[in-house]
Amino acid sequence: MEGQFTNMDLLSLFKRFRRGITLAIGLVVIENLAWIVEPTVFGNVIDAFIDKGFSLGDPAFIVPFLIWSGVFLVNSVVGAVRRSVDQRIYLKMFTDIATDVARIGHDRGHSTSRTAARAELSREYIAFFQYRLPEILEQSISIGGAIVALYFFDWRIAATCTVIVVPLLFITRLSTQRILILQRDLHDRREQAFDIFGTKNLNEIRSFYTQLAVPQQRIATWGAINFGIVRGSLLIIFIIVLYIAIDLDNFTTGNIYSIVAYLWTFVTSSEYLPELMESWTSLKDISSRVKADQE
Repeated sequence: MEGQFTNMDLLSLFKRFRRGITLAIGLVVIENLAWIVEPTVFGNVIDAFIDKGFSLGDPAFIVPFLIWSGVFLVNSVVGAVRRSVDQRIYLKMFTDIATDVARIGHDRGHSTSRTAARAELSREYIAFFQYRLPEILEQSISIGGAIVALYFFDWRIAATCTVIVVPLLFITRLSTQRILILQRDLHDRREQAFDIFGTKNLNEIRSFYTQLAVPQQRIATWGAINFGIVRGSLLIIFIIVLYIAIDLDNFTTGNIYSIVAYLWTFVTSSEYLPELMESWTSLKDISSRVKADQE
């Protein structure tokens, strides 16, 4: 064990496990940088193939093909390695975190139910570092990389995507504030789970899970509203970009493939923002609970 926590928040966790987390994050960045470059290099392969017909041995085709193959291999190999390394890093992290939560609960004289619930809630720290942080990095690289790449094809397409991001972030922030309140209610209820099971009363257990579903459903409803707004906004992007790409510019087949690929990357990454923010609000509430226990 690398020492006991005096604070249990994201920054403290990162400092404690910085070597493992940095390795995992580094692999995520390499994997996704290779991924965001792939549409451009594959677009070049398409254009080379069309220009040279079936002369696959021509250097003008071989060079872009080898570049694309190299980028694809980097993305695939690093992705495979990351998925193996992640488990070793984050399983150990959870063992240490759960142990510290138990220690804090014992020192503070908390009930077994509350301590066990906090230990289970602490899994969200691991979920954040193992899944959410890579997803945040992936979506950031995807959104930013797509906008930069689109700029080299037509600055108007990149400008359209950039402008639409601002209201999307604003809308997501507003819904996040409401979701945070619901997350607090949900976690309050979940901390009672072990006590409820201790009663061995089936009616109470049923009532507990019925009530537990209320904040969960409200969170889902807010997520659905946010998702709908995001999708509607992204439809505007599609219409504008298609007009620019088809009517105003003289793009090659490879260029059109690359633009569509980057546009799709931008859209799918943007619509994922609400779910990422929901995870962030949940972890924020858990951190405040653990911090309160330590004070």
